[in-house]
Amino acid sequence: MKTTKVLQTNISETSVSQVSEVLNTSVGNRVAICNANTLVRSARDPKIKNLINNFTIKTPDGFPVAKALSFLTKQKFSRVDGYKVFLKTIEDGIGNDKKHYFFGSNDATTISMINKLNDMFPKIKIIGHLCPEFMSGEELVDQYKGMIKYIDADIVWVSLGFPKQEIFIDRLCNEVEISANYVGVGAVFEWVAGTKKKAPEWVANIGLEWFLRLIQDPRRLYKRYLIDNTLFILYFLRQVFFKR
Repeated sequence: MKTTKVLQTNISETSVSQVSEVLNTSVGNRVAICNANTLVRSARDPKIKNLINNFTIKTPDGFPVAKALSFLTKQKFSRVDGYKVFLKTIEDGIGNDKKHYFFGSNDATTISMINKLNDMFPKIKIIGHLCPEFMSGEELVDQYKGMIKYIDADIVWVSLGFPKQEIFIDRLCNEVEISANYVGVGAVFEWVAGTKKKAPEWVANIGLEWFLRLIQDPRRLYKRYLIDNTLFILYFLRQVFFKR
Protein backbone atom coordinates (compact mmCIF):
# COMPACT_ATOMS: atom_id res chain seq x y z
CA MET A 1 0.00 0.00 0.00
CA LYS A 2 1.43 3.37 -1.05
CA THR A 3 2.32 5.86 1.69
CA THR A 4 3.09 9.57 1.91
CA LYS A 5 5.11 11.18 4.69
CA VAL A 6 3.05 13.57 6.80
CA LEU A 7 5.34 15.18 9.36
CA GLN A 8 7.48 12.12 10.18
CA THR A 9 4.86 9.39 9.73
CA ASN A 10 4.33 7.42 6.52
CA ILE A 11 0.56 7.67 6.21
CA SER A 12 -1.16 5.04 4.06
CA GLU A 13 -3.09 6.29 1.04
CA THR A 14 -6.14 4.25 1.85
CA SER A 15 -9.85 4.18 2.64
CA VAL A 16 -12.09 2.48 5.18
CA SER A 17 -13.11 -0.14 2.61
CA GLN A 18 -9.51 -0.89 1.66
CA VAL A 19 -8.47 -1.35 5.31
CA SER A 20 -11.43 -3.67 5.83
CA GLU A 21 -10.45 -5.69 2.78
CA VAL A 22 -6.87 -6.11 4.03
CA LEU A 23 -8.03 -7.20 7.48
CA ASN A 24 -10.54 -9.67 6.06
CA THR A 25 -8.34 -11.21 3.36
CA SER A 26 -4.82 -11.36 4.84
CA VAL A 27 -3.09 -12.05 8.15
CA GLY A 28 -0.31 -10.66 10.31
CA ASN A 29 -1.16 -7.00 9.77
CA ARG A 30 -0.71 -4.21 12.30
CA VAL A 31 -2.95 -1.17 11.92
CA ALA A 32 -2.39 2.21 13.58
CA ILE A 33 -5.15 4.80 13.49
CA CYS A 34 -3.16 8.04 13.18
CA ASN A 35 -4.62 11.39 14.19
CA ALA A 36 -2.85 14.74 14.65
CA ASN A 37 -1.76 13.80 18.18
CA THR A 38 -0.16 10.60 16.87
CA LEU A 39 1.78 12.47 14.20
CA VAL A 40 2.97 15.20 16.57
CA ARG A 41 4.17 12.63 19.10
CA SER A 42 5.92 10.74 16.31
CA ALA A 43 7.60 13.91 15.07
CA ARG A 44 8.94 14.65 18.55
CA ASP A 45 9.87 11.12 19.64
CA PRO A 46 12.03 8.95 17.32
CA LYS A 47 11.04 5.77 19.19
CA ILE A 48 7.34 6.41 18.60
CA LYS A 49 8.03 7.41 14.98
CA ASN A 50 9.91 4.19 14.23
CA LEU A 51 7.31 2.09 16.03
CA ILE A 52 4.35 3.58 14.14
CA ASN A 53 6.13 3.43 10.78
CA ASN A 54 6.68 -0.31 11.30
CA PHE A 55 2.92 -0.88 11.25
CA THR A 56 1.47 -2.34 8.07
CA ILE A 57 -1.17 0.39 7.72
CA LYS A 58 -1.17 3.90 9.19
CA THR A 59 -4.58 5.42 8.49
CA PRO A 60 -5.32 9.16 8.11
CA ASP A 61 -7.61 9.61 11.11
CA GLY A 62 -9.13 13.00 11.73
CA PHE A 63 -9.78 16.07 9.62
CA PRO A 64 -6.25 17.59 9.79
CA VAL A 65 -4.42 14.41 8.77
CA ALA A 66 -6.81 13.61 5.92
CA LYS A 67 -6.55 17.18 4.61
CA ALA A 68 -2.75 17.14 4.90
CA LEU A 69 -2.55 13.85 3.00
CA SER A 70 -4.89 15.18 0.31
CA PHE A 71 -2.79 18.34 -0.08
CA LEU A 72 0.50 16.47 -0.40
CA THR A 73 -0.79 13.86 -2.85
CA LYS A 74 -3.14 16.17 -4.78
CA GLN A 75 -5.82 13.50 -4.31
CA LYS A 76 -8.92 13.50 -2.14
CA PHE A 77 -8.70 11.33 0.96
CA SER A 78 -11.40 11.00 3.59
CA ARG A 79 -10.94 10.31 7.29
CA VAL A 80 -10.18 6.66 8.04
CA ASP A 81 -11.07 6.61 11.71
CA GLY A 82 -11.12 3.70 14.10
CA TYR A 83 -14.89 3.67 14.55
CA LYS A 84 -15.56 3.29 10.82
CA VAL A 85 -12.80 0.73 10.34
CA PHE A 86 -14.11 -1.28 13.30
CA LEU A 87 -17.73 -1.51 12.16
CA LYS A 88 -16.96 -1.88 8.44
CA THR A 89 -14.44 -4.67 9.03
CA ILE A 90 -16.83 -6.58 11.28
CA GLU A 91 -19.69 -6.19 8.81
CA ASP A 92 -17.58 -7.28 5.83
CA GLY A 93 -16.22 -10.30 7.69
CA ILE A 94 -19.58 -11.78 8.67
CA GLY A 95 -19.90 -13.89 5.53
CA ASN A 96 -16.40 -15.32 5.98
CA ASP A 97 -16.91 -16.24 9.65
CA LYS A 98 -14.11 -13.96 10.83
CA LYS A 99 -13.40 -14.36 14.53
CA HIS A 100 -12.91 -11.32 16.75
CA TYR A 101 -11.20 -10.82 20.11
CA PHE A 102 -11.30 -7.64 22.22
CA PHE A 103 -8.41 -6.52 24.44
CA GLY A 104 -8.51 -3.47 26.68
CA SER A 105 -10.95 -0.97 28.19
CA ASN A 106 -12.94 -2.27 31.20
CA ASP A 107 -15.41 -5.09 31.76
CA ALA A 108 -18.55 -2.95 31.93
CA THR A 109 -17.75 -1.09 28.72
CA THR A 110 -16.57 -4.15 26.82
CA ILE A 111 -19.56 -6.30 27.80
CA SER A 112 -21.92 -3.48 26.83
CA MET A 113 -20.11 -3.15 23.51
CA ILE A 114 -20.32 -6.89 22.85
CA ASN A 115 -24.07 -6.81 23.54
CA LYS A 116 -24.47 -3.94 21.06
CA LEU A 117 -22.41 -5.78 18.45
CA ASN A 118 -24.50 -8.94 18.86
CA ASP A 119 -27.61 -6.83 18.24
CA MET A 120 -26.07 -5.10 15.21
CA PHE A 121 -24.48 -8.21 13.71
CA PRO A 122 -26.32 -11.35 14.91
CA LYS A 123 -23.88 -13.63 13.06
CA ILE A 124 -20.71 -12.04 14.46
CA LYS A 125 -18.18 -14.49 15.89
CA ILE A 126 -16.70 -13.17 19.14
CA ILE A 127 -14.33 -15.63 20.76
CA GLY A 128 -13.55 -13.64 23.89
CA HIS A 129 -12.30 -10.50 25.56
CA LEU A 130 -9.79 -9.45 28.19
CA CYS A 131 -9.75 -6.23 30.20
CA PRO A 132 -6.31 -6.12 31.82
CA GLU A 133 -5.21 -4.34 34.95
CA PHE A 134 -3.57 -0.95 34.53
CA MET A 135 0.07 -1.33 33.48
CA SER A 136 2.43 -0.22 30.70
CA GLY A 137 2.33 -1.65 27.19
CA GLU A 138 5.57 -3.55 27.82
CA GLU A 139 4.25 -5.00 31.08
CA LEU A 140 1.05 -6.11 29.36
CA VAL A 141 3.08 -8.09 26.83
CA ASP A 142 5.12 -9.74 29.58
CA GLN A 143 1.94 -10.56 31.50
CA TYR A 144 -0.27 -11.85 28.69
CA LYS A 145 1.86 -12.98 25.74
CA GLY A 146 1.79 -16.61 26.87
CA MET A 147 -2.00 -16.56 26.73
CA ILE A 148 -2.52 -14.33 23.70
CA LYS A 149 -0.47 -16.50 21.33
CA TYR A 150 -3.09 -19.24 21.74
CA ILE A 151 -6.07 -17.01 20.91
CA ASP A 152 -7.67 -18.37 17.74
CA ALA A 153 -8.81 -15.00 16.40
CA ASP A 154 -8.59 -13.48 12.95
CA ILE A 155 -8.65 -9.91 14.27
CA VAL A 156 -7.68 -8.65 17.72
CA TRP A 157 -9.02 -5.18 18.54
CA VAL A 158 -6.93 -3.33 21.12
CA SER A 159 -8.39 -0.43 23.13
CA LEU A 160 -5.66 0.92 25.40
CA GLY A 161 -5.18 4.45 24.06
CA PHE A 162 -2.21 5.93 22.22
CA PRO A 163 0.66 5.15 22.47
CA LYS A 164 0.17 2.26 24.90
CA GLN A 165 -1.85 0.16 22.45
CA GLU A 166 0.71 0.66 19.67
CA ILE A 167 3.60 -0.18 22.02
CA PHE A 168 1.72 -3.29 23.13
CA ILE A 169 0.96 -4.43 19.57
CA ASP A 170 4.47 -3.75 18.31
CA ARG A 171 6.25 -5.59 21.10
CA LEU A 172 3.76 -8.47 21.11
CA CYS A 173 4.13 -9.04 17.38
CA ASN A 174 7.91 -8.87 17.67
CA GLU A 175 8.10 -11.37 20.53
CA VAL A 176 5.35 -13.85 19.71
CA GLU A 177 4.67 -15.68 16.46
CA ILE A 178 1.08 -14.76 15.68
CA SER A 179 -1.09 -14.76 12.57
CA ALA A 180 -3.96 -12.55 13.70
CA ASN A 181 -4.39 -8.96 12.58
CA TYR A 182 -3.99 -6.38 15.37
CA VAL A 183 -5.70 -2.99 15.31
CA GLY A 184 -5.36 -0.21 17.89
CA VAL A 185 -8.72 1.55 18.13
CA GLY A 186 -8.49 3.93 21.10
CA ALA A 187 -11.92 4.95 22.41
CA VAL A 188 -13.94 2.87 19.93
CA PHE A 189 -15.12 0.37 22.57
CA GLU A 190 -16.63 3.25 24.54
CA TRP A 191 -18.26 4.78 21.48
CA VAL A 192 -19.90 1.52 20.43
CA ALA A 193 -20.98 0.78 24.00
CA GLY A 194 -22.40 4.27 24.32
CA THR A 195 -20.44 5.15 27.47
CA LYS A 196 -18.90 8.06 25.56
CA LYS A 197 -20.64 10.12 22.90
CA LYS A 198 -19.11 10.15 19.44
CA ALA A 199 -19.40 13.30 17.38
CA PRO A 200 -22.01 13.23 14.59
CA GLU A 201 -20.56 12.64 11.14
CA TRP A 202 -21.32 16.18 9.96
CA VAL A 203 -19.35 17.60 12.89
CA ALA A 204 -16.36 15.38 12.09
CA ASN A 205 -16.56 16.30 8.40
CA ILE A 206 -16.12 20.01 9.15
CA GLY A 207 -13.19 19.34 11.46
CA LEU A 208 -14.86 19.96 14.83
CA GLU A 209 -14.92 16.46 16.31
CA TRP A 210 -12.00 17.46 18.53
CA PHE A 211 -14.10 20.21 20.14
CA LEU A 212 -16.88 17.84 21.19
CA ARG A 213 -14.36 15.39 22.65
CA LEU A 214 -12.58 18.23 24.44
CA ILE A 215 -15.68 19.48 26.23
CA GLN A 216 -16.53 15.89 27.25
CA ASP A 217 -13.12 15.32 28.86
CA PRO A 218 -11.21 18.63 29.10
CA ARG A 219 -8.78 17.64 31.85
CA ARG A 220 -7.43 14.66 29.91
CA LEU A 221 -7.65 16.00 26.37
CA TYR A 222 -6.78 19.70 26.55
CA LYS A 223 -3.12 19.07 25.70
CA ARG A 224 -3.95 16.78 22.78
CA TYR A 225 -6.32 19.20 21.12
CA LEU A 226 -5.23 22.70 22.13
CA ILE A 227 -1.49 22.15 22.00
CA ASP A 228 -0.89 19.19 19.68
CA ASN A 229 -3.36 20.39 17.03
CA THR A 230 -1.54 23.73 16.94
CA LEU A 231 1.82 21.98 16.71
CA PHE A 232 0.49 19.80 13.89
CA ILE A 233 -0.31 22.91 11.84
CA LEU A 234 3.10 24.45 12.55
CA TYR A 235 4.99 21.23 11.77
CA PHE A 236 3.00 20.73 8.58
CA LEU A 237 3.72 24.27 7.39
CA ARG A 238 7.39 23.64 8.09
CA GLN A 239 7.22 20.45 6.02
CA VAL A 240 5.52 22.21 3.10
CA PHE A 241 7.64 25.35 2.98
CA PHE A 242 11.00 24.16 4.31
CA LYS A 243 10.85 20.48 3.29
CA ARG A 244 11.59 19.35 6.85
